[in-house]
Amino acid sequence: MASEKDKWGIAHIFASFNNTIITVTDLSGAETICKSSGGMVVKQARNESSPYAAMQMATNIAHAARDKGFVGLHVKVRAPGRGKQRSPGPGAQAAIRALARAGVRIGRIEDVTPVSHDSIRTKGGRRGRRV
Repeated sequence: MASEKDKWGIAHIFASFNNTIITVTDLSGAETICKSSGGMVVKQARNESSPYAAMQMATNIAHAARDKGFVGLHVKVRAPGRGKQRSPGPGAQAAIRALARAGVRIGRIEDVTPVSHDSIRTKGGRRGRRV
């Protein structure tokens, strides 16, 4: 079914609550094919992490990847992790859905959020962030 000329890549989606960044690499992850972030598709900074921005980025990425000869993408979703949230931002699901709608075959979807095995000291100091 899969022929020799079928090229696959990896879509790395970093979805925080302030921005979404999509990078497409080859299967080794060494060579970047194309990338896009929220600031490249929307004007207001508050909309960089929105699902709309993620959909626009994903369609741009899909067209660029298809032009380079890629037929499918494995997806790696990453949230901020560490001391911050372990759940991805609102752009992750929208980006995957938009990639599929744009005609790119989706392979494996994997969560690669860095999770510490012990607690690490969070930002803000001992008494927290004082407003």
